[in-house]
Amino acid sequence: MDNITASELAGFGVGALLFCATIAAPKIDSLISASQRSSLGMCKRCGDLRRIACSRCKGVGLIKAGGPFNLSMVDDINQSFGGGETKLGSTACTNCQARGHMSCPDCSKPP
Repeated sequence: MDNITASELAGFGVGALLFCATIAAPKIDSLISASQRSSLGMCKRCGDLRRIACSRCKGVGLIKAGGPFNLSMVDDINQSFGGGETKLGSTACTNCQARGHMSCPDCSKPP
């Protein structure tokens, strides 16, 4: 990178800015939604649903056998085209007893 132009430098800067915005988007979204719930007098965490999604299984109730970083896209594509059974199974989430949700800790507190 001996001779980098101003346009290339600006491109790297914009790319870095977009990357940081993509990484920060879920946190910003949760901050805005908690603020809106608070202003409406609702529970900040669940929005008066009295349930939150399980943090381990992300609300599904099942955990794939390969672990959280299992990149089994080929197995998913194969299964969607009717390629038979996959070799990987899934187990029930022990954190939420395979329900996919838990009681909101803020709403379920005794008064």
